[in-house]
Amino acid sequence: MLKNKVAIVTGGTRGIGFAVVKKFIENGAAVSLWGSRQETVDQALEQLKELYPDAKISGKYPSLKDTAQVTAMINQVKEEFGAVDILVNNAGITKDGLLMRMTEDQWDAVINVNLKGVFNMTQAVSRSMLKARKGSIITLSSVVGLHGNAGQTNYAATKGGVIAMSKCWAKEFGGRNVRANCVAPGFVQTPMTDVLPEETVKGMLAATPLGRLGQVDDIANAVLFLASD
Repeated sequence: MLKNKVAIVTGGTRGIGFAVVKKFIENGAAVSLWGSRQETVDQALEQLKELYPDAKISGKYPSLKDTAQVTAMINQVKEEFGAVDILVNNAGITKDGLLMRMTEDQWDAVINVNLKGVFNMTQAVSRSMLKARKGSIITLSSVVGLHGNAGQTNYAATKGGVIAMSKCWAKEFGGRNVRANCVAPGFVQTPMTDVLPEETVKGMLAATPLGRLGQVDDIANAVLFLASD
């Protein structure tokens, strides 16, 4: 399905991102997975090389808020694999707090990764995609970006923001056959949700028709579809 395609997946070392990386490799893509630290990137690469010894994979760990670092790393991926056909903007963090108690540092940290990081990544890959007249940009949003959630002003702002940005990019890029889409998962069982209080999880389950949390493969399959031709 993705034979001869090259993909970058940010936040690719665990959770949804890691499931997407595996799904892409299984479907023939060369993948550059990006994480926040060298240690976690190296661990993910080691696991993947055991699972898929013939896979074309690499790892990067730039600061997504640093435009120069992002551009340099994307150029490295192009040198390694020849192109970038698919970008999955999955990296995201939370620093929750009620508005009256939220600090400027909490606000800035989430904005810099979840919103500015997506802007930097997409701007950097879009030029070559537009020139090639092909490409798919998939950004992970959240139901929180659609409905809001108490204590997540910063996170909700970023997840609503990436939906709005993706709508702009779809209009800007569509004429050159470059697609921009969002996936907005509900609550998915990942390390991020594993630390939530039991009562919070019960509330999530009660609001979910299937009566269970989403699984990472549920989301990875949707991303695979959007990445494919």
